[in-house]
Amino acid sequence: MPRKAASAAPRPPLPRYRPDLSFETAFGPGRRVCGIDEVGRGPLAGPVVAAAVVLPPEGLPPEIAALIDDSKALARRLREEIEPAIRAHALAFAIAEASAREIDELNIHKATLLAMKRAYLALPGAAPDAALIDGKFVPDLGCEAVAVVKGDSRSQSIAAASILAKVARDSEMLRLSATHPHYGWDRNAGYPTPEHLAALGVHGVTPHHRVSFAPVARQKALTG
Repeated sequence: MPRKAASAAPRPPLPRYRPDLSFETAFGPGRRVCGIDEVGRGPLAGPVVAAAVVLPPEGLPPEIAALIDDSKALARRLREEIEPAIRAHALAFAIAEASAREIDELNIHKATLLAMKRAYLALPGAAPDAALIDGKFVPDLGCEAVAVVKGDSRSQSIAAASILAKVARDSEMLRLSATHPHYGWDRNAGYPTPEHLAALGVHGVTPHHRVSFAPVARQKALTG
């Protein structure tokens, strides 16, 4: 009888690397570096929110650094537990936004860069010497700036900014859901879930919707 092929041994899981300070330290000693990230490019409603964070040269305490990651990779409860620690240990941080109206006027790309620039300019204390920006594009900041693709999973300061921005935006959408409860913004944060799209068809467009986004534009055309 032919032998059965031996089953391959299960592969061990790949190690999960946390964001570190490699990009920050690459600027050289004594440089004040901020990480910048945004949240909310894809939703149909609400602002796009950006945060800027300056961490100490040694970064976050090890017990916090071991938990930090791209905000999308963290459970909501963990994000909300980490966020106060980031605020407490950061040398400086700021949160800013571009509104739904600004998104419609400028487009989402330009509005995102605007929110990032506002967060940078709102940082208290000495201006950063350099900035690390999540993604491929860099806003006009007036300092040395480097775009880092997937930076929120690679740079500790960008990851910290992503968590602050995510918690702030979720809080804002929770606040807006209190006056517009039909859309489920407390659960979907304005993203185009089936619940949100169905409510858009029934209850129409609010002042917080982005009318330049196709599903909202279609509904707006139907109802005027």
